[in-house]
Amino acid sequence: MPVPQFLIGVDGGGTGTRVRLADAQGSELAQGRAGPSALALGISNAWASVNEAVDDAFGHAGLQRPHRSQLALGLGLAGVNVSVWAEKFLAANPGYGTLALETDAYTTLMGAHRGWPGVIVALGTGSVGLALWPDGQRREVGGWGFQTGDEASGGWLGMRAINHLEQVVDGRQHGGTLAQALMSTCGASRDDLFSWVNRANQTRYAQLAPLVLLHAGHDKTALQFLVEAGEQVERMALALDPGQQLPMALCGGLSGALRPYLPPALQARAQAPAFDSSWGALQLIQAAVKP
Repeated sequence: MPVPQFLIGVDGGGTGTRVRLADAQGSELAQGRAGPSALALGISNAWASVNEAVDDAFGHAGLQRPHRSQLALGLGLAGVNVSVWAEKFLAANPGYGTLALETDAYTTLMGAHRGWPGVIVALGTGSVGLALWPDGQRREVGGWGFQTGDEASGGWLGMRAINHLEQVVDGRQHGGTLAQALMSTCGASRDDLFSWVNRANQTRYAQLAPLVLLHAGHDKTALQFLVEAGEQVERMALALDPGQQLPMALCGGLSGALRPYLPPALQARAQAPAFDSSWGALQLIQAAVKP
């Protein structure tokens, strides 16, 4: 295996892509960002976002990007657990010298616990929980996708919000400030909502989560959604580690906003991650190229 000139850790989800650029010894040089690279949004889209984020990192470092064959990438991407998508992603490699591919849950756990065993519940556009035990065994819960699962995620909150608005428009529920805000964003008629829903993907639903958070203080439906989200996080954490033996970290872009809605025992237990998923992905590629 040729020695790469640079190492890059990639964290790719449904909202955005973040990378950490390091030299061949693993010393970090810069970070970069781009749009979403979750595999559910398309393989070509994922590679386009990865490439853009890598180029952005080199720009921030003030360095000319060498030929991609000189770069080694560790990638933690949403959707890798679907083996067909993972195979297609690897087959579409646009020329990078070395790839190490894992789920974003695994690289998140690596970052959160500095590579040591532990539990994470990651809350972003989607959601997933993962435990790594001292013997190397893993257990994953959730992460089924926003159409049927991903409880407590941005996509899940957005879908709950839209369903509430649909019922308000129909007259099946009374609407408060959340429904009014959703009408301003998504439309107030059946035609408007049909149009919005038919164009919506997971990322677009997740963009409604801030409205739920914003109105939780004075809209009982918004508050109800967030309390339920906290309960779902607790269920994931207990399914992963019923005896609560391992350290547990709450991760992802929604983790801080949802912390106040966790049941008290879980609030006390959940710690902040040491590092993020891109840091974990950088450790992944360092291990892969280590002589």
